[in-house]
Amino acid sequence: MDKLPKIALPVIFVFIVVIILISKSAVTIGSGEAGVLYKTFGGGVVTDEPPLGEGFHVVAPWNKVFVYEVRQQEVLEQMNVLSSNGLDIKLEASAWFEPIRSDLGKLHQEKGEAYVQRVLLPTIRSAARSVVGRYTPEQLYSSKRDAIQQEIFDETQKIVSGQYIQLNEILVRDVTLPPTIKDAIERKLKQEQESLEYEFRLVTAKKEAEKVTIEAQGKADANKILSASLTDKILQDKGIDATLKLAQSANAKVVVVGSGESGLPLILGNN
Repeated sequence: MDKLPKIALPVIFVFIVVIILISKSAVTIGSGEAGVLYKTFGGGVVTDEPPLGEGFHVVAPWNKVFVYEVRQQEVLEQMNVLSSNGLDIKLEASAWFEPIRSDLGKLHQEKGEAYVQRVLLPTIRSAARSVVGRYTPEQLYSSKRDAIQQEIFDETQKIVSGQYIQLNEILVRDVTLPPTIKDAIERKLKQEQESLEYEFRLVTAKKEAEKVTIEAQGKADANKILSASLTDKILQDKGIDATLKLAQSANAKVVVVGSGESGLPLILGNN
């Protein structure tokens, strides 16, 4: 019995040490994450093997695991840029991106955990300044938003494509012009709209006048052709036909007395 305490103390000590080692060795990778293994005595960051996937892992207690989110992420950037004529423009853009899982070790080794601040954001700012500098404030405010967005994406993609980052989309969320410039552009756009509406009304009125003229000319030509085709003989035949139809009417009595100046019968009397 006297020896029990002497045996228990080392056992307890060993048990505690084992618990500590297990806690240091156990690593849990969450959903949408991956781990980069760093071997303290084995060459540092592991770049020639896939990163640790989701779930529970046991590593040597003297090694480290750096956990990265590998899902699509979004970063928002607000910046001041200059237009082609040197005016200060406030631009708000966001990027959808994700680290390339297979290159996660290289990303950690070369860029580090702050790769967004070190690589992605500076690249977006540089691309935005380069692209916006090609356009006037009027183009930025109105018709070129989609083109600018695509060009910023293309410029950013060229740089980050070799930086172990997958760029999915660039979204230009807002372009803010100086108030005086914005008001001037809005007045100009309003005047252009009013001018277009006035021109449309003029064109419509001109087409309507042309339509009336064409219809009148058509009627005049038809009457001219009809007049040229009506001879005395045709008129006399038409008159005879009309006289016969009138004579056959149930409401009329026909009395033919001589003939008129045109040679047609005269019809007198009716009921």
